Parts: sequence; C-alpha cells; structure tokens
Amino acid sequence: MSRFSAYFLMSSSDVIEFVKEKLTIFKSDAELTCKEIGDGNLNYVFRVVDAKYGNSVIVKQAGHTARISDEFKLSTERIRIESNVLQLQDQLSPGLVPTVYLFDEVMGCCVMEDLSDHTIMRTALLNNEKFPAFADHITTFMVQNLLLTSDVVMEHKEKKRLVQNYINTELCEITEDLVYTEPFYDQNNRNELTSGNEEWIRSTIYNDEELKLETAKLKFSFMNHAQALLHGDLHTGSIFITKNSTKVIDPEFAFYGPMGYDIGNVVANLFFAWANGRAHGNSEFRAWIEKTIEQVIDLFQEKFLAQWDKHVTELTAKQQAFKEWYLQEVLSDTAAVTGLELIRRIVGLAKVKDITSITDSDLRIEAERICLTAAISFIKKRSAFKNGKDFIATIKEAEKMVKGSKVM
Repeated sequence: MSRFSAYFLMSSSDVIEFVKEKLTIFKSDAELTCKEIGDGNLNYVFRVVDAKYGNSVIVKQAGHTARISDEFKLSTERIRIESNVLQLQDQLSPGLVPTVYLFDEVMGCCVMEDLSDHTIMRTALLNNEKFPAFADHITTFMVQNLLLTSDVVMEHKEKKRLVQNYINTELCEITEDLVYTEPFYDQNNRNELTSGNEEWIRSTIYNDEELKLETAKLKFSFMNHAQALLHGDLHTGSIFITKNSTKVIDPEFAFYGPMGYDIGNVVANLFFAWANGRAHGNSEFRAWIEKTIEQVIDLFQEKFLAQWDKHVTELTAKQQAFKEWYLQEVLSDTAAVTGLELIRRIVGLAKVKDITSITDSDLRIEAERICLTAAISFIKKRSAFKNGKDFIATIKEAEKMVKGSKVM
C-alpha cells in the first residue's frame, strides 16, 4: 500500500519518494535531491532536482495551519483551487504561469514547473533591477484572466458555476480580516506598528472615521461583488521574473471578486518598491517604477477596451457608455485597493521587505507616512482616478505633505 494514501506533512525525504511514485518525469536511475525553499506565509515548497539528468520540479504542499501564524486554521482545499486556477490561467494567458504536472488531493499538494531560472520580483526590485517587459506582460495576464471570466464575456450560468467552484471561504476570511478590517482599528493584537510611528498611525488611521466608513463599504463590495475570477494575492512576491519572462504564481487566494483587487495589489507593491528606492536615494530606479505604474494602469485600460470589443457576448454590455462606465468602476476599485494594500502591509500583520529592510529608522518612518498618506487619498478619492498619471500624482503629493511636516 502506498505511503501516500493518507495525508501527512511531508519532509524532504518524503517528497523524493512521492515524486518517484507519482511522476513519470524522472527516470528510474535519477539521482534526486530535495530542499525546502518556501518563505511564504501559508505553504511548504520543495525543489526536487535530478543531479544526473538535470530535470527539476517544484512540490507545494498545504499544511493545516498557516506558516505565518498557528491562529489561522486551514483546510488543504486551497491547493485544489490553486492547481485548477493555474491550469485555467494557462489557457487564458499562455506562458504567464507555471505548468502544473500533478495535483494530489490526498496529500494536498501540487507539482509544477520549476522556475529557478527566474527571480522573485520583490527580491529583484530590492536590488533595483528593472524589467521593461513587465507592464506589458502583467496587463495581458490581468485583462485575459479578469475580463474573460466575467459576465460580460461568459455565458451567465457557466460563470455562476465557476463562482460556486471557487468559493474560498477560509482564505477570503484572511483577506477580509487582514486587509479590510484590522489595520483600521486599534482593538486587536495582530497589528504591528513601527516604533516611533505609533501615535501618528493612531491619529491618522485609527481615528479617521471617514476612512473607516469607506473601508467598510469596500469590504462589503469585496465580499459580495463576484465580478471576475481573481488571483487574490497578486503582489511582487507572487511573480517570478526575468528580463523577457513573467510568471505569476500562488493563486491559492483565488475567488470571484472585484477586478480592481488584483490590479490594485500590483500597483501598491510597485509603490513599495518605489518607497524603498527613494529611501536608498536611487532616483533612476524610482523613475522607472513611476513609468511602470503609469504603464500598468494605461496598458490595462487599452487592452481591456480592445478585448471587450473582441469578446463581449452580453447584449446590454455592447453600449459604448456602459463599457466606459464599467471600466471606470474597475479603475475606482483599483485605486481603493492600492490604498488598502499600502495600509495593511504597514499597519497590519503581514509586512513587506521593501519597507522592513529600510534600516534607518527616520527614513522608514518617512517611507511609511508617505505610503499611508497616499493610501488615504486612494481610498477616499477613488472615483477621481482616470489614468496612470493620477496614481503617480497622488504619491508625489503625499511625499510633499510628509516632507513638509516634522517626521520625528
């Protein structure tokens, strides 16, 4: 009887046995080694390499608790969702996600293409690397996967079946708590405030009742607006990249929600790279980030409109005025989520290295305040954002406001 007929959390040696039994990729005389390489918040990730023939795969297994905290009790269902979504994304945007070789329901794991020739984008951006093709690649990925899984294009009953298939209750709850709720309230013990910035955050975030009202509206939109199949966690730590290739990974948070959630996450995490570049005085890199953010917003709109005209099936959506209204709603949601992500990664539990690696305390405080000041504008004034330049103007205005006030 197979050792893998009942679930257990695998070690590196177990993973080698697992791939030998389950896969045909490796030859019988392969010399396999395995190393646990995961540094994410939820899952265990192993790289298996055949030293003799050079083949390699990634094995990703879900545990029953999150790695970030044992408080998060989870089922392994998220790996089914991730595997299925990756395969669907590969159909809708070929070449922009890793190939899935196997999903094993019993062991709660997925075996996929090894992307070791790529770099995690957040790491590359921390090294001030630039990627001229990124804006083109990521906007193609988002347009194809968001628009083509919406009611504008899909037959409505089929779309509703997909909504049912991707109900992702546990991971949505994490998003609802960590993104839409906890960062705005001083009554939980999971927020982590930077030393020296506590009172400023309490005054600026916790005591802003208008901000709380707007985030409450956005939370209920997130929970109830099943617009398109989202990646659900589309930040620079979920992207492998080279100068000529972009691969989106980790769609375990996937579910049907508002399109702007994915777009806003991309934009916010580029702003974190911008803040890191600013703190380290790299003006050339910062200029490239600004240009890239503009391109992400503007190329998304351009491609979205072109694909709308090509793929729309819903009769009522064929009106020019409706198309323009729909896109503006997506942009408003994008701005709002940009703000939410900027706040939650600074105030909340799950930090980003772009900010935490700023070792000078004054510069880190300044970087946080610029991001948070901009975030409030992104949320409160979300309906005013029309193009990429509007997003850049907001961070520039926040920079002026923070520099014009006393930081310490």
